[in-house]
Amino acid sequence: MVKLADITKTNVMTNFVVPIDFSVDSMKGLEWALLFSQKQTVNIQMVYVLSNSSSFQPSVVEQEHKYAQEEFAKLIRDYGPGIGNKSKLKQIIKKGKVYREVVNQVNSYKDAVVSASTHGASGFEELFVGSNALKIMAATDQPVFTLRHSPVPKEIQKIVLPIKRHRDTRQKVPIAADMAELFGAELHVITISTNKNKRDLERLESYSKQAEGFFKARKLKTVTKTLVGESLPTLTCNYAEAVNADLMVIMSSAVDKWNVLLGSYAQQMVNKANIPLLSITPK
Repeated sequence: MVKLADITKTNVMTNFVVPIDFSVDSMKGLEWALLFSQKQTVNIQMVYVLSNSSSFQPSVVEQEHKYAQEEFAKLIRDYGPGIGNKSKLKQIIKKGKVYREVVNQVNSYKDAVVSASTHGASGFEELFVGSNALKIMAATDQPVFTLRHSPVPKEIQKIVLPIKRHRDTRQKVPIAADMAELFGAELHVITISTNKNKRDLERLESYSKQAEGFFKARKLKTVTKTLVGESLPTLTCNYAEAVNADLMVIMSSAVDKWNVLLGSYAQQMVNKANIPLLSITPK
């Protein structure tokens, strides 16, 4: 495993793939990507997937394609003026399964992230609500931002990093550092556990100190906290709400590519998080 001390900087997030179904809720993914354009030059690729039904006549598909083009034109007109740093706002219309086409698009870049609302029109509800929300995370190794009902923050001022007992938990540290540096955000490193076993808590403390040292070496403001309770997702979400955090960063651990499942912690976090959540696949 790569040591934190050996990593100075990751690839800053500059390519955003945003699934769009033109509902109000699906705009959250776009607004989140636009937030990054205020700090650096980014490429935002909006993706609309046509209905995939063999019963549709060509004329119906053509009508839907025209509708999507018209809606994209409205979005570029409405959101284009708010984009910063000479960033680009583009669109693409595809056909197939929504999650698969989104994954194909994000995988077409060397480095990219998905920025998606977890609610939207019927097609997006099928993708994101419940366990199906994890398909897109399981099908790509690229980072995935998910956003639920809460408004998109105007700034990222506080970032929460839950530290668990798994060694992979530290892989999110360099990415979180880059975002904290970009936005001038405060990092909250919280060790979370469901038991008070001395050996487990010592391991957590060791991981936490490594992360804290990495952040301080980059002159980033850091807060540390140890939390013990019955539910790791509840501990994380309650703390984030208590400090008015703007983002949580987790590892989507133990992905089973065949069964499209993720660890229960990541699954519960996607369903429970009321602020933007960044899920990173372990390398």
